[in-house]
Amino acid sequence: MTPLIEAVKLSKQFGGGGVFGFGARPVRALNEVTLSIARGEAVGLVGESGSGKSTMGRVMLGLTPASSGSVRLDGVDIASLRGKETRRLRQRMQLVFQDPYSSLDPRRRISAQIADGLLAHGLARPADIADRVAALLAQVGLPPAHAQRYPHEFSGGQRQRIGIARALAVDPEFLVADEPVSALDVSVQAQVLTLLADLRARLGLAMLFISHDLPVVRSLCDRVVVLYLGRVMEEGPAAEVFRHPRHPYTRALLSAAPNIDPGRRRRRILLRGDPPSPANPPSGCVFRTRCAWAVEACATAVPALAEAVRGHRVACLRVEDAALLGDPDINGPV
Repeated sequence: MTPLIEAVKLSKQFGGGGVFGFGARPVRALNEVTLSIARGEAVGLVGESGSGKSTMGRVMLGLTPASSGSVRLDGVDIASLRGKETRRLRQRMQLVFQDPYSSLDPRRRISAQIADGLLAHGLARPADIADRVAALLAQVGLPPAHAQRYPHEFSGGQRQRIGIARALAVDPEFLVADEPVSALDVSVQAQVLTLLADLRARLGLAMLFISHDLPVVRSLCDRVVVLYLGRVMEEGPAAEVFRHPRHPYTRALLSAAPNIDPGRRRRRILLRGDPPSPANPPSGCVFRTRCAWAVEACATAVPALAEAVRGHRVACLRVEDAALLGDPDINGPV
C-alpha cells in the first residue's frame, strides 16, 4: 500500500551539554526508526515506558522536531513546509491525548473547545458552528445538547469522546492516539476503543495507536511496531506478530499480557533487571543486557531489521535459531 505518512530513519535526541556545555549526556529517544502508515490503516506502537513511543507520535505530527531523518506526508517532508502549508498540515494531522481530564479547559464550554479548530482553519461560518458541533458530538455518541456544558460535568469516558470530536472537527487524515484509554476505567475502555475502530472504518483515517496494552493493540490494529530504547525490535501484521513473535523482547511482553485464550498454556518470560538508561544504552543490541538468549556477538553487532517471513521483520542476531521459533505461550527461555 502507498503510505500516507512515512517516517524515514527518524532519530530524536534530547539534552546534552549540561550547564555551560559540560556534564550531561544526551538522551537518544529515537534511533533511526522507519515506519509507514497507509490511508485507513491502524498501526500499533508498543513497548515499555521510556521506549520512545510518545516521542515518535509527537515527531510524526511535527510537534517535536526530529534530530535527523524525515517525516513525509504524501511524499512531502513536513519540515520543509512553511506558512499556509504548515497550517494545512495541522489540519491533516491530529492528536488524541492520553489524559481526558487535563486536555480540556475547565473554564470553557465544550462547544467553544470543539469549535476552535473549525474557526482557526476557516472550515465553518460562525452561523454554522452550532450545527457542526452538534454533528460532531453525535458522531462520537454524545447528545448535541451537551455542547453548552463544562468539562467537569462529564465522566472520563465522555471527556475522551469530546477530545476525539475536537480532533475530528478539522477532518484530519492522520490521527495519533497516545494511550487514549489508559486513564479510563476498564468498563469504559472498550466503548472508546469501539468508537475509534468505527470512526477509522467510516472516515478512512490513518492511525498511529500508542499503547502498552497488547490485547488492545491486537484487537484494533492492522500492524504492530515494537520499540525498545528508541529502536524497532520487531514489526509486522498484528495477527502474525502476536501469534508468532520472533524477538525475545516481544515474546516477553506477550507473556506478561493477560491471557485471552484459556485453551493455551502460558509460561511467563521474565526479563533480567531494569531497562538501561537511554543516556547510556548498551553497545551492540540494546536489548542484550536483559535477554536470556544473548550471545557474545550481541555485545558488538547492531542487528538490522530483517524479514523473517513476508512483511514480518525482526532485529535479532538469533532470529533463525530453533529455540526462538516455538510457541511463546509454551516455550520460554531456559
